[in-house]
Amino acid sequence: MMSPQSFFSITMASVWFINSFCAILQGSLFGLVGSFPQRYSTLFLSGQGMAGTFAAIAMLLSMASGLDPLSSALIYFITPCVGTLLSIACYILLPHQTFTRYYLDKRPPEDSGCELETKAGLLSPENGSALVADSSKGGPLTVKNGNAVIVEKDGSACPPEIMNGGSGVVAPNPSLFSVLKKIWLLALSIVMDFSITLSVFPAITTRIASSSRDQSWQDFFTPVCCFLLFNVMDWLGRSSTSYFLWPQKHLRLLPAAVGLRVFLVPMFLFCNIPGQSKWPVLFQHDAWFVVLMVVFSLSNGYFVSLTMCLAPKQVQPEESELAGAIMTFFLALGLSCGAALSFLLKLLL
Repeated sequence: MMSPQSFFSITMASVWFINSFCAILQGSLFGLVGSFPQRYSTLFLSGQGMAGTFAAIAMLLSMASGLDPLSSALIYFITPCVGTLLSIACYILLPHQTFTRYYLDKRPPEDSGCELETKAGLLSPENGSALVADSSKGGPLTVKNGNAVIVEKDGSACPPEIMNGGSGVVAPNPSLFSVLKKIWLLALSIVMDFSITLSVFPAITTRIASSSRDQSWQDFFTPVCCFLLFNVMDWLGRSSTSYFLWPQKHLRLLPAAVGLRVFLVPMFLFCNIPGQSKWPVLFQHDAWFVVLMVVFSLSNGYFVSLTMCLAPKQVQPEESELAGAIMTFFLALGLSCGAALSFLLKLLL
């Protein structure tokens, strides 16, 4: 029989170990996705929201099935293990795809027929551009303003994504501070968004009880209206950036838009929270809580996806991976700030 002190120490060490590797994995994946077009960042973030939805559904199925705790725990462990193995298999196959190599290498495959060169000596002093023939490939190479234009065997243009910012010159290593200077508004926004979200979810929202007298609904109220509803709407919010990105052209408005979510925090405190007398109950009915949760989770998913999608597009292509890693750091910072604020809000109850 393990002592409580030993069990606590082993548990904390395991949590630290697992979360450290999760942070490295998440940062690496965000940096990797940043090298792809914007729509793939949206799909990646939507997948994260989908994972939370599956977890909430698994909780409801476990409660509805009436399984014993041992069987429920076994199912909970087997399900993510299968999902992890499938993800690892897909990730191993990913670098072997032509499409993946196209974006990760920032150049076309060897058999694509595209040729990228820099011929600065061919520039004309009068017009700053020249047109030359590449006899080895049989196609023309256009040089403009010292930068090589993409050439293909059949004379058509290769996709511009293969070049480092439209230039054939190898770019220097990206600077951390120069990238941060370009995306600091997005970094601030994601810290604010997660700080607001984690300050009340789930520390405060799980304490809100149903006003119904139906015992069955009271048992399922928190799993359905808190966890399932939050994850579903968060998933929809993340997916909505596939259709519109606001304010993409006015990023200075983004922190203000995210800051408006802070008004939702006291509204949750005004809901039906048993055992507290410091805050009046203004939103007694369950419908109020559902409406607040829809707005709260939908806006959270949208702003998370918006900031993570726009960050790699504010920098040069060779800086996109670093931008994704920086945003992951600030995402984790927002999670930490939100968790700390949740303790302060619980003291107010």
